Amino acid sequence: MNNRELFLRHVAQTSPAPLALEPVKAEGCLLYDQSGKEYIDLIGGISVANTGHRHPKVIAAIKKQLDAYLHIMVYGEFVESPQVQYAHLLTKHLPQSLNAVYFTNSGAEAVEGAMKLAKRATGRAKIISFNKAYHGSTQGALSIIGDEYWRNAFRPLLPEVYHAAYNSFDVINEIDEQTACVIAETIQGEAGVVAPSVEWMQALRKKCDDTGTLLILDEIQAGFGRTGKLWGFEHFEIVPDILLLGKALGGGMPLGAFIADKNLMDAFTENPVLGHITTFGGHPVSCAAGLAAMNVLLDEKLVEQVKAKETLFKSLLVHPKIKSINAFGLWLAVVFDSFETNKKIIDACIENGVLTDWFLFAPDCLRISPPLNISDKEIRKACEVILEITNKSF
Repeated sequence: MNNRELFLRHVAQTSPAPLALEPVKAEGCLLYDQSGKEYIDLIGGISVANTGHRHPKVIAAIKKQLDAYLHIMVYGEFVESPQVQYAHLLTKHLPQSLNAVYFTNSGAEAVEGAMKLAKRATGRAKIISFNKAYHGSTQGALSIIGDEYWRNAFRPLLPEVYHAAYNSFDVINEIDEQTACVIAETIQGEAGVVAPSVEWMQALRKKCDDTGTLLILDEIQAGFGRTGKLWGFEHFEIVPDILLLGKALGGGMPLGAFIADKNLMDAFTENPVLGHITTFGGHPVSCAAGLAAMNVLLDEKLVEQVKAKETLFKSLLVHPKIKSINAFGLWLAVVFDSFETNKKIIDACIENGVLTDWFLFAPDCLRISPPLNISDKEIRKACEVILEITNKSF
């Protein structure tokens, strides 16, 4: 049997129709399959490859760490240089109150840790999250996902979780002295790149302050320059109590984190001791890769290039069949009239060497979240393919 047949037989499937591409190489913004066919990657591993695939400095950092050590001890017991140095770099570029980093294996685990921290620190149980939010697939994260379709088959889930309309001021009155935390994506990704108003975000922050509620912002997709600023919350002039990171955090390696003030994070150290623990979280190779990737992001000034690239995409993607484009930085949702139309266009794009996809809660939208170092030439070529396919009658 070939690899595709083995994949379908032995690798657990998440849908009845996986893409089943077989990449053999990835570099920069390009993927290559087993036949040598080239694809412009407009997905970037779902906002993972912000500095491109296999950036030479990231590869060098991984190789250097491989020569030193791999896993040596459960998280938090040993002073491991990649963890320490990466935590230091992150906190240097965050507000003063976000000064303690808890590294996890993934974004979903960061969500779980943050929810536990909010309950432990406040002594409360009520959690408010938002419709069309996506935070991961573990049971706690699933409890706060904002769509019943994804939750219903796995009930019972966490109690005292309340879902509200995103960017609606009605939720402000629901935040009270029994609320442990409000958890929101700074910009909703799987809803099709939906941004709230500055006024709403600031009202959310104020009501959390007034009631002693922790504000958790999920920037697992929005972080590391995706929105045109290093952190999405900078657009709204607020600071969360807990920040969630993942995806691009590891530079292509598995890594997540939740970040808070040390006085808050210390709630995990006593009553009980080891209040949150992980074996592989903050793996030294993942932290070495992430540290190198963040330095590339800063040194190559990739964040400063995002706005111009967003503008270029929007200026090129003009067509009667494109109803609108939701965009926030190098993160675009191209809106068509239906999922059926969108899926046909996506399939034809992949066939013609442009890798794209749809959004979980916005299936009529075509996803664009490429590596931030995508070139203008690659943007023009990708848009040319999308427009040529959109121009055809389906």
